[in-house]
Amino acid sequence: MGEAIRGSCVCGTVAFRIEGPLRGFQYCHCSRCRKKTGSSNAANIFVPVGQFSWERGEAKVKRFELPTAKYWSTAFCTDCGSAMPWLTKNGKAMVVGAGGLDDDPGLRPTYSVFFGSRAPWYVHVSDLEMHETLPQS
Repeated sequence: MGEAIRGSCVCGTVAFRIEGPLRGFQYCHCSRCRKKTGSSNAANIFVPVGQFSWERGEAKVKRFELPTAKYWSTAFCTDCGSAMPWLTKNGKAMVVGAGGLDDDPGLRPTYSVFFGSRAPWYVHVSDLEMHETLPQS
């Protein structure tokens, strides 16, 4: 087991902990993940279920299952709406959105999936102008 990595929702009602090593880290560009995140992709880390635990607020996490989806689900804090980890349908792993982590997982994304269905407005981050903070208008 590695060092503990913590995560939480925006309002702090829900908190969780994961123990390394982590199984994988990918960006998903499918339309469901785009709708779930409101962004160009989801940044998903896969954690074996035995290495994940809720520290507080598990009762405030609501899960949504799309009946037609074989692998996809979503979960969120019912107080603030933050995306929360969810258990895969086979019960073997938790899918943890990297944006919900409070600590550096020490792992970096290794690939993008469903890149062929990326949003038509997607622009690779390396092609964008960069600012350390909000630019002056």
